[in-house]
Amino acid sequence: MSLETTRSIVFINDLKLLLHSQISYSVSEEVDKGTVVGNLAKDLNIQTQQLEERGFRIVSGYSKKYFEANLRTGALFVNERIDREELCPNLPKCSLNIEGLLNHPMNIYRIEVIIIDINDNAPIFLEQTHVFNISESSSSGERYPLPMAQDADTGKDADIGSNSVKTYKLSQNDYFSLDVQSGGDHGVSAELVLQKALDREKQPVIKLILTAVDGGKPVRSGTLQINVNVLDVNDNTPIFSKSLYKVRVRENMAHGAVVIKLNATDLDEGMNSKIVYSLIKRGNTDPSNIFDLNSETGEITVKGTLDYEETPAYEVRVQAMDQGTFPRSAHAKLLIEIIDVNDNAPEISVTSLMTPVKEDAELGTIVALVTVSDKDGGNNGVTNCKVVGSVPFKLKSNYKNDYSLVVDGPLDRENTSLYNVTITATDEGSPPLSSIRVITVHVSDVNDNAPRFMEPVINVYVKENSPVGSVIYTINAFDPDLDGNAKLAYKLSDSSSKNIPISSMVNINSDTGDIVSLQSFNYEEIKTFQFKVQATDSGVPPLSSNVTVNVLILDENDNNPTILAPYSEHGSVNSENIPYSAEAGYFVAKIRAVDADSGYNALLSYHLSEPKGNNLFRIGTSTGEIRTKRRMSDNDLKTHPLVVLVSDNGEPSLSATVSIDVVVVESTADIQTQFRHVPIKEESFSDLNLYLLIAIVSVSVIFLLSLISLIAVKCHRTDGSFSRYSAPMITTHPDGSWSYSKSTQQYDVCFSSDTLKSDVVVFPAPFPPVDAELISINGGDTFTRTQTLPNKEKVGYLC
Repeated sequence: MSLETTRSIVFINDLKLLLHSQISYSVSEEVDKGTVVGNLAKDLNIQTQQLEERGFRIVSGYSKKYFEANLRTGALFVNERIDREELCPNLPKCSLNIEGLLNHPMNIYRIEVIIIDINDNAPIFLEQTHVFNISESSSSGERYPLPMAQDADTGKDADIGSNSVKTYKLSQNDYFSLDVQSGGDHGVSAELVLQKALDREKQPVIKLILTAVDGGKPVRSGTLQINVNVLDVNDNTPIFSKSLYKVRVRENMAHGAVVIKLNATDLDEGMNSKIVYSLIKRGNTDPSNIFDLNSETGEITVKGTLDYEETPAYEVRVQAMDQGTFPRSAHAKLLIEIIDVNDNAPEISVTSLMTPVKEDAELGTIVALVTVSDKDGGNNGVTNCKVVGSVPFKLKSNYKNDYSLVVDGPLDRENTSLYNVTITATDEGSPPLSSIRVITVHVSDVNDNAPRFMEPVINVYVKENSPVGSVIYTINAFDPDLDGNAKLAYKLSDSSSKNIPISSMVNINSDTGDIVSLQSFNYEEIKTFQFKVQATDSGVPPLSSNVTVNVLILDENDNNPTILAPYSEHGSVNSENIPYSAEAGYFVAKIRAVDADSGYNALLSYHLSEPKGNNLFRIGTSTGEIRTKRRMSDNDLKTHPLVVLVSDNGEPSLSATVSIDVVVVESTADIQTQFRHVPIKEESFSDLNLYLLIAIVSVSVIFLLSLISLIAVKCHRTDGSFSRYSAPMITTHPDGSWSYSKSTQQYDVCFSSDTLKSDVVVFPAPFPPVDAELISINGGDTFTRTQTLPNKEKVGYLC
């Protein structure tokens, strides 16, 4: 089988170097699979190795993939059986339009493959026998239309000829000849021509063989049996006013509308001149399905639906027959041309190339190929295509009615992850018709967003002595990206300000962001520390961000009060003497104690726990001073053992006790100092004096530092991340005590009215969890709290 290849190449460049070309090949139908149609690499001037490297592929809109490309050789070969009669029935030219796509950059090549018809179908008649009733009085030269043969082969080529019916042949006989007529695009027809008068008495029936021959190689043919019945005597035939009628009608003509009125006459009289009109069925076309002919008037009206796109013209054979005993008939040809109206909306077909589209796609990136077609002709078939609405896409014309949908603006998946792109196609008919096609374009994610924290600094409050392994806080970051680009991993960075590795204090779960303590914190050793947490996504390349975490340790009541000298000395005998004549309110002793905790946990109160029901002595709950409640009486004991309970204000409260024996003496001469029962040491400078000296010096230093700090804070207040609380406050009380409160430290400075036993007791306060509180001790042995407004910061607590 011969294979012919023709080539015509057209190049069109666009702004993105998108190269389009059109190549024409031809191949015969029914060739074997694998038959080479042409060399694409050679005809497109592309190196064969580029075909595979740039992903060359063949795309088409047909149900079967008739052609495929060999990427190694560049050859275009047949991939499916090709049947021209199936693809292009009744069409003189048959071609398949496919497209070759080449990536990086994207090139589109239009390829037209013309399917050459082979003579694989013989002509056939729709009936096996056809009968003519012809009067013996028929004159020589009368014509009788013969049935047309049908041939499925319709291809034409200048070199091959026509595979359809080319001519007719009639078997040898004495009465009839054959007149073959070429109708151009309407095919070949034949008429039976009477050559001499018939004689029924000699031969009443004449049998003929009509052979239809096509123009293929090899030649194929089909036959029809013709029986001519010779009738007797009606010697005038009807005559049409025209042998050829032509009329033009619009395809939207209503049913029942008159197309044309035929007119035929007969010179005979009576029934021999009465004419009946009828339509003649020729081949596989039955005009009675489309048109209705009034047999008496000859008026033809529309019966079916006229469609210019299916049949642009109808060739109808009409017969006029008289009603004689042996009827005679005449025939005429009616050519009905259909005028196109704009009754077909454009059709939009889409071949998707790349979906989803990356959100960082460059301008001009091809998303889909769009083809617009309209079945109408003329201006009714001219279309205009565009994208409707505000979307970052546009249509770019490629070739005639072929378009590319390309990116025309920036894409951001976090704002819009899906676009419904509406494409409208409108023809130029009157009125114009349009159609709409919606293309759904998905936008895929790229890693273009770093993780985000809700705040730049996070304050976490943790109670001291919390168990190791506790989750003190959970870090949460958000990444607006998708999937792996939004999967976050957390890690710690930076060291504590005290040069202690942060990895020894806390750890973080890289997946959940849970911050876990690696040690139990002691407020008395460390009050605050700081570190940073970094959140990193899993994108390529990964993006990260940091957040500063301030951990503030909250004090717990974990220290008992400690009794100070002289009553705290181990092994000492604690006793005090008072005169029998002591008045109510007589000063007996003063108990001093301190607490390593701070705040309320270090705020101490003093109580007499033994003896029960004591009505002789009282103790100041805040000062620790033991005084008499009344004068002595003869019924009172000489020695009074007292147990003093010192309790803090923590929850639960912790306490310490000290025992003192109060001895009543008869005269004031017997009263010695409160240290007389302490064993006297030989050193000239006793331990008691040392304790007093240390206490006085300490109190003085603390008092001076407090005043200096107060003045400094008053003059210049800092706004550090750990000191954003209320201003310091100092209050005085009737009993001579002072209270000093600052956001981070609080001190109670208490002075006794007794000069001999005056001292200063300082209570450090804890870091306030939310708001600062001022604790002041008044003269009535009660305490009050003064609160200041809290700072509104993001904080976390471990309870």
